[in-house]
Amino acid sequence: MRLVIATCSVTYTGRLNAHLPLACRLIMIKSDGAVLVHSDGGSYKPLNWMSPPASLRRTEPTGEEAAAGITDVWTVSAEKSDDTLSILIEEIHHDSAHDLGADPGLVKDGVEADLQRLLADQMTRLGDGYRLIRREHSTPIGPVDILAKGPDGTVAVELKRRGDIDGVEQLTRYLDLLNRDPMLAPVSGVFAAQQIKPQARTLAEDRGIRCVLLDYADMKGEESGEPRLF
Repeated sequence: MRLVIATCSVTYTGRLNAHLPLACRLIMIKSDGAVLVHSDGGSYKPLNWMSPPASLRRTEPTGEEAAAGITDVWTVSAEKSDDTLSILIEEIHHDSAHDLGADPGLVKDGVEADLQRLLADQMTRLGDGYRLIRREHSTPIGPVDILAKGPDGTVAVELKRRGDIDGVEQLTRYLDLLNRDPMLAPVSGVFAAQQIKPQARTLAEDRGIRCVLLDYADMKGEESGEPRLF
């Protein structure tokens, strides 16, 4: 991973257009091609980013850019779309690279693990005609929570307690990979959670991913904290 602290402006061009004016920010460049731009605030979420697979190209500033104080231009291009992230750098304050080694992956907490187990036994929560293929379906970029067969083909299900944009991005990467497998394609996506943030729902629906809300207590056979038989 490369970490760069720089005074820069950032422009995203693609399905959504966004601009960050000149300020000091942290730029994270990951080995998988992802580029994330952070400020010193706003919790853990980047201000803007490019999801992998992507490539970064460095060019010299134009005469007009150089006159405005720009010393370097980074263009991050998505490999599967025309989306670009343009970073105009005025000054680099820190630049370091770090080898983080192999990551063991996310260990789900009790609730997410229980949601996965319960949904695997209650596939009709997704609708009629769904059946389980397997849990923790292995891929080169991590396991898909649930792989299922639906009325219209294969379905990849990502489960979260609280569904946010990061979860949608994660499922998007799984879908991109799974749809390259002719034995599985076409593969559609379901983003299932106890709560789904409005921004995450908007992004999911824009990408053709269906959102499903899960009632954890009901799935466990509980209602208002009291066990029920029927």
